[in-house]
Amino acid sequence: MAKKKNEHHGGAWKVAYADFVTAMMALFMVLWILAQKPEVLAMTALYFKDPTYKPTPASIGLLQKEIQAAQKDNELKDQKEPINEGYLRAIAKDFYRLLNIKDEEPPPVDITITSDGLKMTVYDRSKKPIFKDNTTETTDWGTFVFQNMAWLVERHNFQVMIDGHTPTGLDFSGKKNYNSWELTADRSNAIRRLMEYYAVAPQKMKRVTGFADTDNLPNLPSNSEDNHRITVSLSLTQMPSPTPTPQSTPTPAAKN
Repeated sequence: MAKKKNEHHGGAWKVAYADFVTAMMALFMVLWILAQKPEVLAMTALYFKDPTYKPTPASIGLLQKEIQAAQKDNELKDQKEPINEGYLRAIAKDFYRLLNIKDEEPPPVDITITSDGLKMTVYDRSKKPIFKDNTTETTDWGTFVFQNMAWLVERHNFQVMIDGHTPTGLDFSGKKNYNSWELTADRSNAIRRLMEYYAVAPQKMKRVTGFADTDNLPNLPSNSEDNHRITVSLSLTQMPSPTPTPQSTPTPAAKN
């Protein structure tokens, strides 16, 4: 009987080596992503949260060019002139992109351009709440919004003012000596702590206020859920320190 030719059985190590190389490449990619700027981390998180959202490199590059061009144009202007509106519009557009807001009605976040920066209104609606019922604990969506806002503040060096608002008619029957004033103040401070945790330096926080139900939106019922909101004003100008009130010196008593 003819002997069989010797067969080669030394290929198993190649499979193990390929698995090892793949694992090392994956580890390298994770470490590389973690070392990127906050904006890249946010976009990566968005991809895993919603893989269908895939901004093209061309659109990202266009946005960056828009911001850079507006920033350069702003530097050429007299510092006494208002801040470049195109620059602020590009920042707002970038923030909407990070939040992956796609023509939602009504929008969960409204951004208004002001004379010195941006005013961001984040609504606490029942369909997309930013807080858990009558508490200061943020939902996953609320944490996501203010995490991205913190990165934006740090990147563009904004000064921050946070205001809390509620509609009328909230039920606080289970909490003694606690009402909308305490809730809005506590929520504003909760957002301050959250933004400082992620990126914002404490010295950039210039005001934290609770308005209760005293500053409702115009043309809406006072109990509308749109009045349940956090307003964050971002300023690109340094706010002057309050001038100390001069202390009056007591007049010496006249001698007889």
